Amino acid sequence: MKMSGPESSAVIRLFNNAVHLVKCIVRTSFVIINNAYCIPTYVVWMMLLFPIKLYQPQVYWRIEGLFFHWLLAMVSMWTWSAGYDIIEHGDDIQRIISDRTLVIANHQSTGDVPMLMTTFNAKPNVLPNLMWIMDRIFKFTNFGIVSILHDDFFIVSGRDKRGESLKQLENHLKESFVPLDRKWMVLFPEGGFLRKRRETSQRYAKKNNLPILEYVTLPRVGAMQTIYDVIGPRQNNNSIDHQLNNRSDMTVARPQLSWVLDITIAYPQGKPIDLPTIITGFRPPCDTVLFYRVYPSSQVPREPELLTKWLYDRWVEKEALLENFYKYGTFPKASGTSQTGSKIQQDPLRFLVLHLFFITSSYIHYNMLAYVWSYIW
Repeated sequence: MKMSGPESSAVIRLFNNAVHLVKCIVRTSFVIINNAYCIPTYVVWMMLLFPIKLYQPQVYWRIEGLFFHWLLAMVSMWTWSAGYDIIEHGDDIQRIISDRTLVIANHQSTGDVPMLMTTFNAKPNVLPNLMWIMDRIFKFTNFGIVSILHDDFFIVSGRDKRGESLKQLENHLKESFVPLDRKWMVLFPEGGFLRKRRETSQRYAKKNNLPILEYVTLPRVGAMQTIYDVIGPRQNNNSIDHQLNNRSDMTVARPQLSWVLDITIAYPQGKPIDLPTIITGFRPPCDTVLFYRVYPSSQVPREPELLTKWLYDRWVEKEALLENFYKYGTFPKASGTSQTGSKIQQDPLRFLVLHLFFITSSYIHYNMLAYVWSYIW
């Protein structure tokens, strides 16, 4: 019996939905397995290399940076394989890759971090020398152990713990970021996701006669103020740089922030891509656009009131940029850049080689553990 047009269309839709569901299940299974042989491999290698950390810390951290980059490349592969491409607009950031840079970005979903990982994965020497400033809750995720070993910083949210958390950030910058000669750090000044903070931010704005924002929320200045107090540009020679750390073999003389990279993340139709979507690939392939603004650190004021105003002004600009993007589908053309932007290119062969490395390492570690266990049991 021949099916009519509507019945045939229904069958085709059902078949396509079934195929799509199978793809999502396969992708999810792969990501779980990928985590299972990548994260433990990273942890075991760091444990095996621990003696080097004691006697040759610079060598250890150089190796750790490479392993960290390779591990984050796996996350980049999830995004790339799902067809979630990234388009860059705005200032050219290639010239600041090797300089000490503070990255600030708007925060919309759990997909923001994988998107930035994917972007930085394609740029040499960024991920090995990068420190993430993230909410403490991420410490208890599967990736938490990696961030701990990499010496990222976990910030505690909440007004009552803000002062203590900022003091811990100050100590972390002095005792980790500077001695390890890290170059980039990533900060989300909004302190939470857009959908969770928008209503609170708008109430605060109305109460304090501040701009009422729809596509971003008012940023918090505390962490950025702390960063500028510790490694901001010095205006005199009476700094306490020599007191930052007593480990003379790893101390960097006169550490200073050179640039502030302001990234505006724009998702298609204003619908953020979250981590579950990246894992499952449930959403159709689409482009996420990043708009860059680069500021010399000396142009950013250090005084609390002026720094707060400067940061608020950047977020008001983001509001206008995102409004234009959601209305017309593009950001305003920046001087010296293409209107269509530049698409981030990934290397499939490199992904394959890294997979082989992690799988081979897992096999080696398993046999080592089995050999040791055979003598114990």
